Amino acid sequence: MTVDIKKAQDVYKDAGETVIFTTLMLNRKDLKTEKDAIEEFSDMSNSIINSMRIRDPEAQAHIAWGFGSDAWDYLFPNAPKPKELENFKEIKGPKYTAVSTPGDIFIHVRATKMAVCYELMDQFMGILRPITSVEDETHGFRYIEGRAIIGFIDGTENPAGVESMDYTLIDDDPEFNNGSYAFAQKYIHNMEAWKSLKTEDQEKAIGRHKFSDRELADDEKLPNAHNVASKDEEGGVEHKIVRMNVPFSDPAKDITGTYFIGYSKDFAVTNRMLTNMFTKSDRLLDFSTPITGNLFFIPSKTTLEKIADGEY
Repeated sequence: MTVDIKKAQDVYKDAGETVIFTTLMLNRKDLKTEKDAIEEFSDMSNSIINSMRIRDPEAQAHIAWGFGSDAWDYLFPNAPKPKELENFKEIKGPKYTAVSTPGDIFIHVRATKMAVCYELMDQFMGILRPITSVEDETHGFRYIEGRAIIGFIDGTENPAGVESMDYTLIDDDPEFNNGSYAFAQKYIHNMEAWKSLKTEDQEKAIGRHKFSDRELADDEKLPNAHNVASKDEEGGVEHKIVRMNVPFSDPAKDITGTYFIGYSKDFAVTNRMLTNMFTKSDRLLDFSTPITGNLFFIPSKTTLEKIADGEY
């Protein structure tokens, strides 16, 4: 099947200048009330987004939102289910673990202005706040030159532009084509330890030159360099997803980290990348601790219309 970009949510590379990631838990107190609110949100969210784009077109607002596995089962017990939607299973490596944490509703908002992110989230939560509690809310930002907070250029291996849709939009699950899978993972960094490394040691850990972003020769990298350990080359072919690493920080509290979001049409690819990272003890994990890990399904606009109409 050919995917249709017009029917998809914003699941492509656009990290934005300002970002809000929100993970919510359903109250699970009154299924009818909660399902009614979700149907209203499925109906109204696109109108809220379109209105904001008219009010401030220069803000370049982009939004994606979706459901965790338990939320889908709770809200739509008699409906079909996206075939790869399940609770993320933690990955235990020799040294580190990719944890699994709860999440029912996931919202990813980005724009050039935090005021626009705020306005969108304020309107969204006007519908969702009565039926949910907040599991996590993270405000991110674009770091200098678009680099990751650890100082390296981010996302140069990402599929670009329209090409990214070939990697993010589901095309083999007829009921849910043009949807996507989103894996969200929040890391806290030991910045003091990272900054104490010499630049050449940081480069060996990442597998790239820090200033130019050119890839190091294989014999210059550590065996567990990040750009080695995080690849998926199943079947001798490199598989890709659309990934964004968004910095966040509370500097006075000495809390700094990266919020990773990976969009894919096939979560198995993302899962293999994660498995490689943790089983190979990616060198970057010596400085980065994952504190969340959730898998979500991002419905197409067609699926959202069905939810809004009560068809699920």
